Amino acid sequence: MSVPAFSRRIAAGLLAGMIGLSSATSVLADTTIRLGHVLADSHSWHKAATSFAKEVAEKTDGRVKIEIYPSGQLGTEKEVIEGMQIGTMDAGVIGSGSFQFVEPKLGIIEMPYAWTSREQAFAALDGKLGEQLAGLLKPKGIEVLAWWENGFRNITNNVRPVEKPEDLKGLKIRVTPDKVRLATFEALGAQPAPLAFGELYSALQQGVFDAQENPLSIIESSSFYEVQKYLSMTGHIWGAACLTVSTIAWSQVSPEDQAIVREAAVRWGNEQRKMVAESELELLEKLKAKGMQVNEVDKAAFVKALEPIWESQKETFGADLLATMDTYRK
Repeated sequence: MSVPAFSRRIAAGLLAGMIGLSSATSVLADTTIRLGHVLADSHSWHKAATSFAKEVAEKTDGRVKIEIYPSGQLGTEKEVIEGMQIGTMDAGVIGSGSFQFVEPKLGIIEMPYAWTSREQAFAALDGKLGEQLAGLLKPKGIEVLAWWENGFRNITNNVRPVEKPEDLKGLKIRVTPDKVRLATFEALGAQPAPLAFGELYSALQQGVFDAQENPLSIIESSSFYEVQKYLSMTGHIWGAACLTVSTIAWSQVSPEDQAIVREAAVRWGNEQRKMVAESELELLEKLKAKGMQVNEVDKAAFVKALEPIWESQKETFGADLLATMDTYRK
């Protein structure tokens, strides 16, 4: 008995649809995400990212594979962010301040002396403030999976101990390339200039810069103690790290696997935060043992000197975002 042409066409259409569905499923079922960051493989970002990738591979039965590239192998933070926006980069662990050229409001996290403790910042980023900031990045092509930690930044230099704002006068200091950070150190009397992180060690070694500012974990893992003598515990800025993925790459992951990835991102973010907290005293002793001279500072004087920075940024952040932040700072 012959099959009518109409029935043959229906069968062919169903078969084509099944093949198309199978193809789409196979794309979603086997996704490799290349994730880059600029820090050394000894840093907590890399350790946590490696464990995150392992958990994701195990819990998705290999459907989602995440490859980790440390030490700027995929480019600077700016290059990774730009790549995520257009889909040439998949993912990154990136300091929150680096997103300001895409969305200036992200600078609110790293305002000077914004947070009295890391726990205060965690509550804000795990709550409404984090939701609002993630919502600002999504239309830019960037999905925030979790808020990790960069930590409290401290100043190192090769000229003299810095104990009060006046001690920074005239020091050439490398800062991250954002307007708020530049304005912060200009207000303190220093001579700030931006430079890609990957070029910082050699710039300090060659005397292009006198100083730099970073968390203890980065000072130690990047061996800045080899090219810097003085460490001042200013704690002037607390910074988050964003575990982010391009919305283009994210769309290749099924909703079920997206849930697994998000859960792992948050879990390893919490573990990475613990690594930072637990290593602080140990890192300080290591840096002292490496020959750095460590000193405390007059924080009240630094806070007062930087009050104008807050006033200057009110328009950038907007009343709504500032109000949300204030609910966590009380």
